[in-house]
Amino acid sequence: MDAELSSQPIVASRVSKKKMNWYLWGTLFILPEVVLFILFLWVPIFKGIFYSFYNVDFVDGNHFTGLANYVSILKDDLLWISIKNTLIYMALGIILGFWIPPLVAIAVSELRRFQGAARIISYLPSAVPAIVLYGMWMWFFDAVGPINSLLQKIGIDQVSFFSPKLAMSSIVVLETWQSFGAATLIYIAAIVGIPKDLYEAAEIDGASVWQRVRYIILPSIKTLMGLLLVLQLITTSQGFQAQLSMTDGGPNNATLTYLLWLNHTAFRDLEFGKASAMGSLMFFVLIGMTILYNVMQRRSEKA
Repeated sequence: MDAELSSQPIVASRVSKKKMNWYLWGTLFILPEVVLFILFLWVPIFKGIFYSFYNVDFVDGNHFTGLANYVSILKDDLLWISIKNTLIYMALGIILGFWIPPLVAIAVSELRRFQGAARIISYLPSAVPAIVLYGMWMWFFDAVGPINSLLQKIGIDQVSFFSPKLAMSSIVVLETWQSFGAATLIYIAAIVGIPKDLYEAAEIDGASVWQRVRYIILPSIKTLMGLLLVLQLITTSQGFQAQLSMTDGGPNNATLTYLLWLNHTAFRDLEFGKASAMGSLMFFVLIGMTILYNVMQRRSEKA
């Protein structure tokens, strides 16, 4: 008995050392990634906040200006124009694009045959490179492009897709076409994870397709839809690539989003201090949205 009691601390010590070795090796493996993460993400963020209080001048040197950059942003008429356009862009993304992935996922999941082919086809637009995507849709939306040619053949007047009223909607349409495939696969994975017993019970009770969708699928993916909604809001709040490539903020600033205005301020107007202040303001807004996203994600994990 005494021998067994004396051996227990030795065994515990060995187990403890083995765990420490695993923790050490694990730390060594992730250390390069942590260093790169700090160097290329957090260091630029803190430098941006630091330079937001300076007038950045590569010739005469930087000069501390306090809150002057923030005051300049608040007095600039483009601030409210860019915020309004960003909110419109986010709203159109929800109205025109948010509902397509779950609808396509439900339609694919209800197919009795060729589900694999349907999943591949739905994802293909996401594989199109951005430069090809924008060139292709510029041709689609052109005055003599295929869409207007088809409309004229059926007796409908030519549509100016890049007019001030339609430019943002046109951009949302092309981005929805490109990005709905990835979200569709996420929804399909969630639908596949629904217990088969529920479907079997519904079929025995004579439930229709709409009833299965309403009472089984939608309640099961409701939390996921909430998470993807918050994630889409975070993503669209940073939208500028399509606006820059397709319209450069025009016509008449109709597609000038906040991040595109920041890009123009930094690289066209060369006001890096003001651009840093704009980035800092957006950083804190996105932190709030990210906190909301994490709270919803934790709720979904508990559910």
